[in-house]
Amino acid sequence: MTNLLDRKGLLQLLDGAVTKRLTVISAPPGSGKTSLLRAWAERSGKLRRVAFVSVERDQQNEQRFWCAVLDAIRGPARTTAACEAPTAVPDVDYVVDSVLSEIAGHAGLVVLIIDDLHELRSTDALTQLEYFLANLSGTARVVLSSRRDPPIKLHQLRLAGALAEIRAGDLRFTEDETRELLADSTISLSGEAVAALHQRTEGWAAGLRLAVISLSGHPEPERFVAEFSGTDRAIGEYLMAEMLERQPGEVQRMLLRTSLVDRMNGELADLLAGRSGSEQMLLALEDANAFVVSLDAERTWFRYHHLLADFLRLELRRRSADEVPGLHRRAARWLADRGNVVEAVRHTIAAGDWPDAARLVADNSFKWVLDGQAGTIRAALQAFPDGASVDHPDLALAHAAAELNQGRTQEAAAQLALAESHLPSAAPARRGRLAVAIASLRLALARQSGQFSEVVEQVKRLDASMTDASSEPLAMGSELRGVSLLNLGIVETWTGRLLEAERHLADGAALARRTGRPYLEVACRAHQGFPSKLVSVATARERGRQAVALAERYGLDDRPILAPALAAVGGMAIWMGEFDEGERWLHRAWEVGSAHVEPATAVLLHLTGGMLHAGRGQQRSALDAFAAAARTQSLLTGVHALAPRIAGWLATTQARLEMPAEARATLAGFSPAPGRTGAISNARAWICLVDGNPGMAVEALSPVRDATPPVEPFTLVEAHLLAGTAYLRLGDRDAAAAAAAAALATAEPDRLVFPFAMTEAAEVLGVLRHHETAHGALLADIIDQLRGAPPPGTDQELLPRPSELTPSELRVLGLLPTNLTRAEIAHDLHISIHTVNTHIRNLYAKLGAGDRSAAVQRARQLRLLARRLSPASPK
Repeated sequence: MTNLLDRKGLLQLLDGAVTKRLTVISAPPGSGKTSLLRAWAERSGKLRRVAFVSVERDQQNEQRFWCAVLDAIRGPARTTAACEAPTAVPDVDYVVDSVLSEIAGHAGLVVLIIDDLHELRSTDALTQLEYFLANLSGTARVVLSSRRDPPIKLHQLRLAGALAEIRAGDLRFTEDETRELLADSTISLSGEAVAALHQRTEGWAAGLRLAVISLSGHPEPERFVAEFSGTDRAIGEYLMAEMLERQPGEVQRMLLRTSLVDRMNGELADLLAGRSGSEQMLLALEDANAFVVSLDAERTWFRYHHLLADFLRLELRRRSADEVPGLHRRAARWLADRGNVVEAVRHTIAAGDWPDAARLVADNSFKWVLDGQAGTIRAALQAFPDGASVDHPDLALAHAAAELNQGRTQEAAAQLALAESHLPSAAPARRGRLAVAIASLRLALARQSGQFSEVVEQVKRLDASMTDASSEPLAMGSELRGVSLLNLGIVETWTGRLLEAERHLADGAALARRTGRPYLEVACRAHQGFPSKLVSVATARERGRQAVALAERYGLDDRPILAPALAAVGGMAIWMGEFDEGERWLHRAWEVGSAHVEPATAVLLHLTGGMLHAGRGQQRSALDAFAAAARTQSLLTGVHALAPRIAGWLATTQARLEMPAEARATLAGFSPAPGRTGAISNARAWICLVDGNPGMAVEALSPVRDATPPVEPFTLVEAHLLAGTAYLRLGDRDAAAAAAAAALATAEPDRLVFPFAMTEAAEVLGVLRHHETAHGALLADIIDQLRGAPPPGTDQELLPRPSELTPSELRVLGLLPTNLTRAEIAHDLHISIHTVNTHIRNLYAKLGAGDRSAAVQRARQLRLLARRLSPASPK
């Protein structure tokens, strides 16, 4: 087998270190310190004088130590004369001075290596070592290797930059080095097994060496690695001899009793050890590199090396098996009281208290859902064997919550049914809480399954359950109410009852804030970014952004519940013609929803994607997205508020792609609710236009354009534009112009650019004369969106040209939209203020403007200035 630590990287690291006066190598036993030093000394002895001293175990005689150092410095040829002195017993100070003289008298560089310095027990010898280092000649280097930092003063050397330090982390094997070690030993393992072995040993050299020895010739190497732990006989013997037996009795007791927990602080360690002072022991063990690792900068939390923890747990069972259940119960209570429920469940199960563990999971699972930590439920449930929920209704509830979080509604329904079957036999003290939890989960199940009509009924059941359980102190009553408001508001949103949704979601968000439930608040806010009769597109867009900002503030911006807000912001950007902006938000919505997006939200995402493609003229991609939205809508038992629009735009796109039969079939298969026929009427008009029947198109659009009260602006703008196209084909340019003007007037408040892009409205807009519309700025932006040039047949008065502007005037014009004063404009352009005043007067005259604001607006209409900057994009 090749030298375990013959690693070029480490040898080069030591090469660099010995350029300093002192190098300290501090690492646990078995880290490969001695192997590294001997390999380096063998290689470097040809270039420089290397003296190697290994301290004998439990060395307490400083004379013997310094005589060994002197012998090493003098070399083999002169060892018989070592420690010769004028007196019979050599004086230690004399020997130390002799070592210094020998080094100073050497012509070249001398490197003194002192290995196993931790074995030096003589305080006088360590004091003399400090003197030795302080008086060392400039041509000498010292390397000290120890299991703990040497108890000598190193701060002056560290401040002077004369100290190099090599720690345990430098000596650990990397995963690649582990793979190379196995290959050199002709051991073949899969990549997964190599990674598992490296993770289990944490790169510890001795652990790897012992594993390699056991693996050589092993008939099932993969199984060996899967089972490899600190309970391995060779590992256990090593740790017993080199670590545990070296500790005092009280430290051994603390190590054994605390090995049951994955991590501990002083308080938990004292509880398990049954004594005080554990934190000081843990700190001392870490300082001694005794396989104890601190987990925070303050060194208050600790863990043991994986293999040491395995070994200690086995040794605890051997020595004190009867104490183990009680220790697990102590740990479980302490962890549960401090909110670490997953670990508490594991210890409760290890103590054999299965019913208590099940109740612990059930009592916390609802809180985890409210806090956006539903994944924690799965972690807790992993401690239970398969099928345990059959006997424990609490576990069935937790499984139902976990399944719902993954969108597996059928599995969740089965677990809920199992929990309900146990309800009559449950203890009276638990029955009320179980009933409330079941009702709450059934509410979430109804919402996620798209069973919109059942949600209201489930809310009533939840309220009744809470009333029935009023004699029991339900600490989560407010949170349950918040969940009811959330689910009800979401269903009202997706079914188009936006006014009711507004009230319930706002109440739910306020309640969540009062009770300190940020996840619940984000969930409510994420569904408030949709326009209604009382909420404009701009306001809806801002609400969506605020929901995203709130999620980012609480670290919840990667949760699927945020997808509606992201899609809403993207959708509003698309409505306003900012397609690139909308695409970025939509992409992010799909990213956060990839883990699990509810069907109702997926409908929105698909529809918004279809809008994006349609606005860009990508009809085939739009068709695919609208079809996906329709398929997802079919999974819901209730009718999504977007269903009419989906059917309408799907049929429209089919007609435009010369699929009239499919378009008619789409409309025939959809029956809109009363008052929601606008999108379907628009689609019928599209089909009429494609079929060459503009008169029938006008007739189909009449109910939409003349509706009282008016239909939603999105649908009405599209209807006006389609009517304009139909009138043009009928030869009625005046009616077409009136329809175009009506479309602009309807679109103006919310800046609805998308309908113009979707309907390819350039021809309709071309019949407008510029002076006939009061919406010139919006018209200019729409023309920009329609590829930036007047479409064929556009009246030249639509975009009248000003007198030609000079390059200097254009430079001044470019700064008018800013807040710069005329003096600041002059400074930026390196011209006089008089010249700026002249250019501005000329600009006003040529643009027909009376002031700066009007000049800027006019320049934008004429596309002489860049369009307004889009609002901030998502991260």
